[in-house]
Amino acid sequence: MEQVMSKDGTTIAFDRSGAGPTVILVGGGLDDGTENAALVPVLGRWFTVYNYARRGRGASGDTAPYALEREIEDLDALVRVAGGPAHVFGASSGGALALEAAAAGLAFDRIAVYEVPYATDAEAVRRWAEYTAELAAVLAENRRDEAIALFMRLAGSSDEEIAGARASTFWPGLTALAPTLAYDAACLGDGRPPADRLATVRQPVLVATGGRPDPHMSGLQPGFFDEAADAITAALPNAERRIVEGVSHVADPERLGAVLGRFYTAGAAASGGLTARPRSSGR
Repeated sequence: MEQVMSKDGTTIAFDRSGAGPTVILVGGGLDDGTENAALVPVLGRWFTVYNYARRGRGASGDTAPYALEREIEDLDALVRVAGGPAHVFGASSGGALALEAAAAGLAFDRIAVYEVPYATDAEAVRRWAEYTAELAAVLAENRRDEAIALFMRLAGSSDEEIAGARASTFWPGLTALAPTLAYDAACLGDGRPPADRLATVRQPVLVATGGRPDPHMSGLQPGFFDEAADAITAALPNAERRIVEGVSHVADPERLGAVLGRFYTAGAAASGGLTARPRSSGR
């Protein structure tokens, strides 16, 4: 594992593998880079892949006070260590961070985001505001268990499912990441797609969702991620909408990786057997 120093002195840990143009992977909520790790060997067939742990996660450092601008600086440090403009992929709330960084002017080439959890109706916005207020309160008291439970309830987990998670071996790892739920909340702002800022992003953007609902997110309205993706696509000047059939919120790396590879190569065949296909604008 390598490290790069962000502008505020925070060390950001990352793994680098593969060869070719750079792709930086940005993780979502309660992820220290582990979820995106499955994409690395797939994308590494054609690209140099940087998979990093966002600040406060894994081997990366953290510096108080948190601000969204610091996470954008972290991404900028990775682009610089990679030597120039880079493709970027953001999963879930990591997609919101990638889009905010693009709007801030980072040297991105092509951008792909997957199932960004923006709210598009009044009820979803209300639930998000309620969640963020409760999250701030429990984290202020360092009640990390309850912070994780709040997050799970927002996604639709039952009390029984939360109790089962508390008794599992992975619960301590989740509670260690609990403070970063506030970081994801900052990336998503008031919960709604930031249309004004998205309108300033000039790079090509792939806005993708899975074609199969995630059973662990039953608390979200049917079509939640698709409606968010449609709103993002409408706000961006140069966006492509894509549904990846047969996958859910944590996507199969082979299926998603192939879609990303075709998008990043912009229709040109890449090494390792990647075949260009016509780009999709819908289902």
